[in-house]
Amino acid sequence: MKVNWPKAILAGIIGTLLFDITGFLFNGTWWDIPRVLAGAIDIPLPVAVFMHYGNGVALAAIYAAMAPSLLGPGWLRALFFTTLETLMLVWFLLFPLLGLGIAGLEGGVIFPVLSMVRHWLYAIPLAYFFPVACEEESAPTSSKGCAEIAAC
Repeated sequence: MKVNWPKAILAGIIGTLLFDITGFLFNGTWWDIPRVLAGAIDIPLPVAVFMHYGNGVALAAIYAAMAPSLLGPGWLRALFFTTLETLMLVWFLLFPLLGLGIAGLEGGVIFPVLSMVRHWLYAIPLAYFFPVACEEESAPTSSKGCAEIAAC
């Protein structure tokens, strides 16, 4: 699968912006994740911001490549991808490495909730920029209506 890099870059940046705006609305801190990253590995904040947004672009590119192999309508594929990514990489890897325990529960109940909500909002541009058409939609003899195609 060939990745459309301009779309991946745009989706990753917009998704990460939505992620950051949501974090700001919940905790009043802009770039909370880059600040934690900068402190954890002792790098300047601008480098951590670049890494944070680079991660957003990389995840968008991975999603673009994987989306056709996932099931369901585009919005569900994007939510499934971000949910799985949050569980595997954030709840069971990042949070424990930061000393917050599984799902960040040692930091409070809000940690897993907020991390999932932020990643679900990140999924919005993924679903928008990488819609996946049903195989039946492209068939020249298809007689499916719009509602049936949208539900695939």
